[in-house]
Amino acid sequence: MTALKARVVEVVRETADAHSLVLEPVEGGRERFAYRPGQFLTVRVPAEGGWAARCYSLCSSPLTDDRPKVTVKRVAGGVGSNWICDNVTAGDVLEVLRPAGTFTPPSLDEDLLLVAGGSGITPVMSILKSCLAGGSAKVALLYANRDERSVIFADELRELTERHPDRLTVVHLLESVQGLPTAAAVRSLAGPYAGRPAYVCGPEIFMDLVSGTLTGLGAKVHAERFFSLEGDPFEEPEAAPDEAEAENGDAGEIEVELDGETRTVAWRRSERLLDALLRAGVDAPFSCREGSCSACACVALEGEVTLDANTVLDEQDLADGLILACQARPVTDRLKITYDG
Repeated sequence: MTALKARVVEVVRETADAHSLVLEPVEGGRERFAYRPGQFLTVRVPAEGGWAARCYSLCSSPLTDDRPKVTVKRVAGGVGSNWICDNVTAGDVLEVLRPAGTFTPPSLDEDLLLVAGGSGITPVMSILKSCLAGGSAKVALLYANRDERSVIFADELRELTERHPDRLTVVHLLESVQGLPTAAAVRSLAGPYAGRPAYVCGPEIFMDLVSGTLTGLGAKVHAERFFSLEGDPFEEPEAAPDEAEAENGDAGEIEVELDGETRTVAWRRSERLLDALLRAGVDAPFSCREGSCSACACVALEGEVTLDANTVLDEQDLADGLILACQARPVTDRLKITYDG
């Protein structure tokens, strides 16, 4: 079983339309809730005619917070956000997938530029708090919102700035004061920090504006993009093929490193890598199963694959050996992969 169960310990009303859920594992499994700054949870929610899944970033830090916390902002017509904000209370149990995602800095000691729009602050907040608590990085945050009442984590950001005046700089961009964000405003406010790696999250049009502007300034930009999942990734994969099919030469071999352990499993040429791993009992991370979220990304150390779909890995990612397990099919008879960095 790949899904986890999480009990809601507390619901925090951050703003009029944003709620945070403080979670704890149900019946053990705490190690499967381990996460890196900037990662997200996939949550199963009821939908018309069945179930749907939505991804919500962890705003907590694995270094400072005892329990994981996600923040959900209500979206007009949103299946998941409206159900959560209207119905979920303390004591409820949610079905989730293990934390995943690649929107996480490789080091907490490298100075960063963080840019967030609205609820895009959630993974950014996790990164920010982790850098201040567990590293030596200086962090600059450019945070865009409609108005002062829309600023999620306003009090916490103020406290962190007071506690780390030499390491944290927070610049607010409010539509009610400065107008809608423009390339000129981004260049002016973020330009002094453009030499740092930039992590950007927010509405699509905002991220396109910021990413394009920062790239023009020479910054290396990492963007976190979310979308509504089409299927239900919580559904279990089909039953494993019988041994006779594997013995007829239809199967290759995967050596996988995950959570410090190494396993070898069979892999049929007709199936995708993630399905082979899950059927063999490997607790591989994933979310969309559609080639769009990078939750299942791993590094191919040996061997070759083809990807059925890929809308998230760029040319440099592919050159570095990153592949999407949910879309990978074998080219070579043997593949060695790692999820451990």
